Amino acid sequence: MREYIRRTARRLIGTSQATIDTIEPGSIMVAPRRPIDRFDVGAITEVLDLATKIGAVLLDSGTGAIDTGSQIQFVANIYGIEDVDVDVTYNTIVVSARRGATLPPITTMETVHYRSLDFTRLAQVDKLIRRIRDSAITPATAHRMVDAIIAAPHPYPYKVATLAWGLMAAGISVLLGGGPLIALLAFMTTGVTVTINRLLNRIGTPIFFQQVTGGFIAVVPAALVFEGGEKLGFEIMPSQVIAAGIVVLLSGLSLVGSVQDAITGAPITGVARFFELLLMTGGIIAGVGMALRMLSAVGIYLPAITTTTEFAAVDIPARVAAGAFAAFAFALACYAERRALPVAFISGVIGVGVAAGASFIPVGDVIGSGLAAVCIGMLGGLLARRALTPPLVVAVAGITPLLPGLAVYRGLYGLLNDQTLDGLTWAGSALGVGCALAAGVTLGEFIARTLRRPQIVRPEWAHRRRLRRRRRIEW
Repeated sequence: MREYIRRTARRLIGTSQATIDTIEPGSIMVAPRRPIDRFDVGAITEVLDLATKIGAVLLDSGTGAIDTGSQIQFVANIYGIEDVDVDVTYNTIVVSARRGATLPPITTMETVHYRSLDFTRLAQVDKLIRRIRDSAITPATAHRMVDAIIAAPHPYPYKVATLAWGLMAAGISVLLGGGPLIALLAFMTTGVTVTINRLLNRIGTPIFFQQVTGGFIAVVPAALVFEGGEKLGFEIMPSQVIAAGIVVLLSGLSLVGSVQDAITGAPITGVARFFELLLMTGGIIAGVGMALRMLSAVGIYLPAITTTTEFAAVDIPARVAAGAFAAFAFALACYAERRALPVAFISGVIGVGVAAGASFIPVGDVIGSGLAAVCIGMLGGLLARRALTPPLVVAVAGITPLLPGLAVYRGLYGLLNDQTLDGLTWAGSALGVGCALAAGVTLGEFIARTLRRPQIVRPEWAHRRRLRRRRRIEW
């Protein structure tokens, strides 16, 4: 048993290469390519254009500004351009290569016009960066590869993604204490929401109004079924369906990236992303509020909210399984690679399991969510490296079941029903939980990087000496 534990620990924190997301800028000088002539404007421009395209894909996928800048600098340095300045601000990337005091710098710029959740594209760019590091591929070849990645269609059809969003909502509703009927209603409501929002996106509707539409749709079916259930003799809790719909809408926002930017030294980008996050959340609240007012005008009143996120001991296995299933479905809905799906499931188990354990300790929802996020960022990062999957995929999937959809609905319900103090309390709780999740993931990833640094390329004689030393220790 002791030997099995030792082998398992070695697999997690042993000698295998980490992903490019954790490579530090100081490690890029171990094996640079041949330096480019500073008078060769075409060659320098080609490398800078390649680096900015790679950075645009990373930024588009929700990667933080500091990490995106590190990857851009990594690619430029690998091809021999050492004196590079990188500026990543919200949706703009500017890369400038200095050529000495007598020559003007060469600058390229890339603008990210939209953000999408395509984790396969992120993973493929991650692999491309590792190939640039490990294999002597030319900038022209890397250009063709990144262009193919950007132009490639989604790996799964839209029907699969829509099904996955519905399954995610069903899992969230069970996590909140719902039964089979609640899960089915959440599945169908989310399917309608995703389909309508996709149609709105095709005609160029701003995302804010898509969020308003999603919030409106999340309420109406649950309210109608609740009203019909009272007449037919069965009862449901519409708050569970509504909260699941809100979580689905919140999961598409860059919560981790916004807080990570503010923490890691990119305050301008962090403030811009966080304001966008608040604005999109405001769209959800507006849609939910419009639906509640319209329903009350026609005589349909939703019941007081009694659903709780606390875990009874007997319910922990079922709710942990539901949360893990929701994380799995979210990764599938975001077009994650097949190898990333089991890792996302494990990350969901870790997050919901820690949150369930913290509910038995009087620490509060904010601290409990933060502890769960730290574990997701740390353990999920290690598992992601072993599976060669970007840690961002695992982190976002792991915290998704813990998003404060119910707290958002509780706060809005209180504000609309003359319970101002309770409404503000729950709204503040939702904001605190969201920030705790993002900050916890950032801290967990930092701990994971500290525990396991990426390998630095060593000469052959150093590998032989290390192997002899290991053999002596084993003997």
